[in-house]
Amino acid sequence: MNQKFELIAKTFQGLEEVLAQELTELGAEDIQIGNRMVSFSGDKAMMYKANFYLRTAIRILKPIKHFTATTADEVYNAVKDIAWEEYLDATNTFAVDSVIFSEDFRHSKFVAYKVKDAIADYFREKTGNRPSVRINNPDIQINIHIAENNCTLSLDSSGESLHRRGYRQEQVEAPLNEVLAAGIILLTGWRGECDLIDPMCGSGTIPIEAALIARNIAPGVFRKEFGFEKWKDFNQELFDEIYNDDSQEREFTHKIYGYDNNPQANAIAQRNVKAAGVSKDIVLKIQPFQQFEQPAEKSIIIMNPPYGERISSDDLLGLYEMIGERLKHAFTGNDAWVLSYREECFEQIGLKASVKIPLFNGALECQLREYQIFNGKYKEFRAENPEKGLKKENAERPVRNRHHGEKVEYGKRERRPRRDDERPRWNDNGPRKYDERPKWRDEDFRRNNDERPSLRTRKAGDGKEFTRERRSGFRNRDEFPNDRQRPDAEKEQKRIPAKRFIYMHKRHELDRQKDENNEQD
Repeated sequence: MNQKFELIAKTFQGLEEVLAQELTELGAEDIQIGNRMVSFSGDKAMMYKANFYLRTAIRILKPIKHFTATTADEVYNAVKDIAWEEYLDATNTFAVDSVIFSEDFRHSKFVAYKVKDAIADYFREKTGNRPSVRINNPDIQINIHIAENNCTLSLDSSGESLHRRGYRQEQVEAPLNEVLAAGIILLTGWRGECDLIDPMCGSGTIPIEAALIARNIAPGVFRKEFGFEKWKDFNQELFDEIYNDDSQEREFTHKIYGYDNNPQANAIAQRNVKAAGVSKDIVLKIQPFQQFEQPAEKSIIIMNPPYGERISSDDLLGLYEMIGERLKHAFTGNDAWVLSYREECFEQIGLKASVKIPLFNGALECQLREYQIFNGKYKEFRAENPEKGLKKENAERPVRNRHHGEKVEYGKRERRPRRDDERPRWNDNGPRKYDERPKWRDEDFRRNNDERPSLRTRKAGDGKEFTRERRSGFRNRDEFPNDRQRPDAEKEQKRIPAKRFIYMHKRHELDRQKDENNEQD
């Protein structure tokens, strides 16, 4: 029997549940969802399958040691105690990647250096030689993860990130990550039951990933190699059996449409689609979304419009307003999913979202929103389609706690009820509690006495208006910088701006010069 061991699949935040579902369908055991990762257990075949079949995984790690440490020396000693000849020898190359979330370890590179030193010293003491470090394409990729003082040392069985499928020949500016694109499609629930449209497809990532999902083609079929192929215990025969098994692939009878208004992006998408071998399933066309018309067949839209961050538009808000207009008038009876970043952009769409799912596109905290396009009123639509409407399991998905300095959440926050001892209110005699509030704020008192404070209206001349004319009068008040130096300070007379004095002096000087000229004449 093949021995089972612990494995960890890393992913983007927001895709953990999708990844867990993929692992369940793959036959993994002991599945547990974490933050940006899913842990599971399986044998060597399961590790190969996870790398080959999973669409929403970035890396598959195989932990080889768990330990606690609070100093770099403790990390060094724990790593050096491992029997490293089981995993590599002095002729191999290796690299160390570190992920740190700890107050005790502030510099991730320093931790990686200590792990590297421990491995090098282990072989130097055992054999007199040491393996070399290679950043690009090493024989063995090692990962150290530290959360506070809990450390996990793992072997990276993927090597290069799994989002690099191998079919992308070229790319446009700021392309959508393949793992995120596949995760978005799986979140919508689409598996090829109808046509799919991406009206802003760019280099074609969403259409290609959709075609692979519809035909159930493994995303790893395009890759040249995986990290585990260089391991000492690599089983070539077992991996060939997994690689050549196409029994799960299926037919796709619908079409996937990719539109873009950029001819260069369309040409790039054509080459990528051809490299992925899904040309017969995808129709690409140069067409701006303004010209989008109602499709003849049942369809779903999945789109990733510009956010105004890496890719912008001359009129970003106008673009989203146009998206809402086209969806409302040219996509009736279908569902549309939009991934974006800014709340003001979503507001310009002008449609009510039935589902809001938080996702991260790189460092940007985005949202994936579903819009169900229908004619008439929403209540009538719900009555006719009880299976549709607001999907609470996704719409109420909690968002992680934010760190200091991050952007606020989308939407309005619910008002938290106040407690009497939570925050003091102040009056003339010092702080008072909420039960000491003024009578007019008491609901029963207002109902019986109809007493409430009246708001004072602003009047002209009460000092609240600070117009351009009034401000200019103070611009040159520098004759008497100190009020005590004024000769009329004791009389408290109305002060005349210094600028007026300057103007009068100039006027008198002009009059005097005019009189002198008249006398000379």
